Amino acid sequence: MKIICNQKILAHKIGISQKAINGKTTLELLKGILLSAKGDQLKLTGYDLEIGIETYTQAEVIQEGEIVVNAKLFGDIIRKLPDSFVEIETDDENNVYINCVNSRFKIKGDSAKEFPKLPDVSKDDLYNIPQDLLKNMIKQTVFAISQDQTKPILMGELLEIINGNISLVAIDGYRLAVKSCKIDNMITDAKVIIPGKALTDVNSLLSLEEHDVKVGFDDKNAIFIISDTKIITRLLEGEFIDYKKLLPREHNSKVKLNTKSLLNSIERASLLSQSEKNNLIKLSIRDSVMAITSNTDKGNVYEEVALELEGDYLDIAFNSRYFLEGLKNIDSEEIFIEFTTNVNPCIIKPADGAKYTYLLLPVRISSNI
Repeated sequence: MKIICNQKILAHKIGISQKAINGKTTLELLKGILLSAKGDQLKLTGYDLEIGIETYTQAEVIQEGEIVVNAKLFGDIIRKLPDSFVEIETDDENNVYINCVNSRFKIKGDSAKEFPKLPDVSKDDLYNIPQDLLKNMIKQTVFAISQDQTKPILMGELLEIINGNISLVAIDGYRLAVKSCKIDNMITDAKVIIPGKALTDVNSLLSLEEHDVKVGFDDKNAIFIISDTKIITRLLEGEFIDYKKLLPREHNSKVKLNTKSLLNSIERASLLSQSEKNNLIKLSIRDSVMAITSNTDKGNVYEEVALELEGDYLDIAFNSRYFLEGLKNIDSEEIFIEFTTNVNPCIIKPADGAKYTYLLLPVRISSNI
């Protein structure tokens, strides 16, 4: 193989393919990127047997071929080279020669014959989803995925398509985030569970451009095609929680607040309680004011936020970090919060009618909080 390509573009493409490489793997071959030169393109592939990423860049291909190179070493070298053209050449002993201006490297590569092939997912029936819409859907839900490896199904998100509505759902046992949108071209219904890591990787490659992302599924895998990059991930197997049954159908109190004011007040109130074990805030809801308090061994804090109240007074406590993470992902200027009792979950929704729901379980409170 012998190619010439742009250093900056190549470094960017290495970064994309590296997202599919698990640094904890014990298989040396899976720590590598497969370089495949054909026609006028260089294809870079990373694959850890769970998620695979293929991305392309233009190259002057003098001699076609393929080789596997250690992703970290190769990436570090290319990123440190001058902003110029890079010449990459291999020999029969899998040595890789990298030349750029006054820099010369020789590193050891591996034969491409043993590199595993990515699953072949059909590209015939793909959904078209606007990039900015999918990016927003992932951003507003992925933070609520469980990190508990004893509940692997909750380490992914439910992607559900019903009657032209697409929803992403994340649950971690303490909170639930659901974002839904209507998309005209979605005729076929679908229901799959996508690993959280894959969605995070997809999100990092999405932009706010108007170009659509192509998304498809088979029985075992999902595929995302973003411009000249393809991401294939294994789906999680099992039954996702029936999240609709978790959503309260009625409430005893409903408040309307300014999102930014509430966010700022809770951030200040949580300054005294930033440890995982002691990050509680107490909300006291009255006619026109929500009082936010926190008492810790470092001191105490009192904040007030104006509100509009329908229903009963209430005292309730929450994990401040979980509350803040929900608020930070709501774009609406104002929000509604619906409460049932101080031991039942609350529902936070944008006041502008956007289809987003954040459910949060309260923490049982004692008089000294």
